[in-house]
Amino acid sequence: MPLVHRTLSLGPMDNNSYLIACSETRETAVIDVGFEPEAVIEAVRRAELRVTLLLNTHAHYDHVAGMLEVQQALGGEYWLHPADRALMDVFNAQGAQFGFPPARLPDAPHDLSDGQRLPIGDGGIEVLHTPGHSPGHVTFVAGEDMWSGDVLFAGSVGRTDLTGGSWNDLVRSIRDRLFPLGDQLRVHPGHGPATTIGHERLNNPFVGEQARFA
Repeated sequence: MPLVHRTLSLGPMDNNSYLIACSETRETAVIDVGFEPEAVIEAVRRAELRVTLLLNTHAHYDHVAGMLEVQQALGGEYWLHPADRALMDVFNAQGAQFGFPPARLPDAPHDLSDGQRLPIGDGGIEVLHTPGHSPGHVTFVAGEDMWSGDVLFAGSVGRTDLTGGSWNDLVRSIRDRLFPLGDQLRVHPGHGPATTIGHERLNNPFVGEQARFA
């Protein structure tokens, strides 16, 4: 049974939070809740979904700050790549740089690893380690859909000037790990509209075939 997903654009930075569900069992993964966790909770309850996984592509404030509230309301095991644990240690300092209030985080996250497969009902999500925007950034892939966090956007890429960022790592992650997955893959980023691997491979001004900066 294929997985289905819903996008919620939330908060002052227009973050995309995602619900990925098995339509048969109603088991659901929630990806990247930084703002307006109450909207995510309402959407899950309205659709009568059952949250089993809470997943972060990376540990920046605008993707993590609402995860504990969602967990407390809906349950689910929290997962993060261990290379981003250091960002968790300075989490509220991150938020303060942008004028955001302190927030509490889920305790003792489970470790994501490259190549791992996380089950959701009759389907599953594959984990790809795609550092560059942060050391432990990951991308989630299921079927012909990809949730790219802040590594790859429609017509852009993630910034690398924050703690732990690396331009060279970012380019390698996109060109060596994401582009080879196939032009047909739909890319659902952490901010902004969806795109496809094929469109970005040809047209992205930073990492595409005509890129001037990489």
